[in-house]
Amino acid sequence: MVDAVLFDLDGTFADTAPDLGEALNHVRALRGFAPLPLEVIRPQASHGSRGLLNLGLGLEPGAPDYDSLRDAFLQHYAAHLCDRTRLFPGMAALIEELEERDLPWGIVTNKPHRYTVPLMEKLGYATRAACLVSGDTCNEAKPHPQPLLHAAELMGVEAKRCLYLGDDLRDMQAAQAAQMIGIIAAYGYLAAGTDLRAWPAAGSVQTPFALLRYLTL
Repeated sequence: MVDAVLFDLDGTFADTAPDLGEALNHVRALRGFAPLPLEVIRPQASHGSRGLLNLGLGLEPGAPDYDSLRDAFLQHYAAHLCDRTRLFPGMAALIEELEERDLPWGIVTNKPHRYTVPLMEKLGYATRAACLVSGDTCNEAKPHPQPLLHAAELMGVEAKRCLYLGDDLRDMQAAQAAQMIGIIAAYGYLAAGTDLRAWPAAGSVQTPFALLRYLTL
């Protein structure tokens, strides 16, 4: 039986792509470029500022103006991090069901703490989560298992009795390394043509609420 459920944040728990996309298009506008459509941005939305700046401006760390544009991106995002962000359809019902069953749940994300906590507060779930583990909570970030193991410790649950839902390969790699049950959020930020069969996961779901069928693994 599963004793606790953990979620990735961007692309799994909440659809953050609209606000991340607005931050990217803000920076593109500073360079005089037209905005990118959300459908182009969405598959990269789990990859943070580095992935988005590479997508939108072809910039990598070390480029002459990378740091200043990254700062502009992050400042804009911090000011608008929950303007259009919403839970994925079915997530609220899933959380209610988990709480009805007295199953603790939490967030394990590579998103920095300074964005994770305010976002979860604005969504109304910060105090309902048993733990909020951010990308800078531990010495290592996913795909290293340390954040997942830390979350299990915070909840007082054995790692092997935890289920982790995420929409990125690194999520499943982290779950496998932590000996957790990894389930793919196939509704998340996946690039076209992604072969989910190659990921080290126990299964996948097309909607958050469908996760319930895995709780008796």
